[in-house]
Amino acid sequence: MDEKREIRNTSFQVQVTGENEEKRTVEGYALLFDIPSDGLSFTEVIKRGALDGVLEKSDVFALLNHDQRRGVLARSKYGKGSLSLSVDDKGLKYRFDAPKTALGDELLENIRRGEIGESSFCFDVEKDTWEKRSDGSWKRTIEKFGNIYDTSPVYNGAYSKTSVYMRGKEAAEEELRHREQEIPESYYQNIEKSLNI
Repeated sequence: MDEKREIRNTSFQVQVTGENEEKRTVEGYALLFDIPSDGLSFTEVIKRGALDGVLEKSDVFALLNHDQRRGVLARSKYGKGSLSLSVDDKGLKYRFDAPKTALGDELLENIRRGEIGESSFCFDVEKDTWEKRSDGSWKRTIEKFGNIYDTSPVYNGAYSKTSVYMRGKEAAEEELRHREQEIPESYYQNIEKSLNI
């Protein structure tokens, strides 16, 4: 996987819906706006507007556990395809009809049994900010996604730690250390005034 890509699992329920007896429509939220994450070593919030123009330029797959080698459940290529992606007030919603394949049947059976109940998504970030809070913890705000690569129903909802967001946090920590070490120019001006230089 490209080292710029990150994965976040969410507790947003994935479910099977449909009108007929053989329900094969799967839907859920891949992400929610303005809701602090949990399960990471920092707090992460996705701003409203972070997806503006992103879906139209992304090739997004619906996969089981992010594993394309097992097959594809659905796809939205630049906003069109068997995977329906929509952004509403809450976040990014996905919907697709599970294919009549072994993978599609596995997905449906395990959702019905309760083995799969969470969603996840894979992405990269175009713009984010890091802030050290008064309690010493860090907050990351995702202001703009670069691409969304997949939305996936998953068996295990554990968050994935990636080198990308850790590098972003390390860079923010280094910048903060650098700023704290800099002595403000006003300090020197005050010394000069007191010494009448």
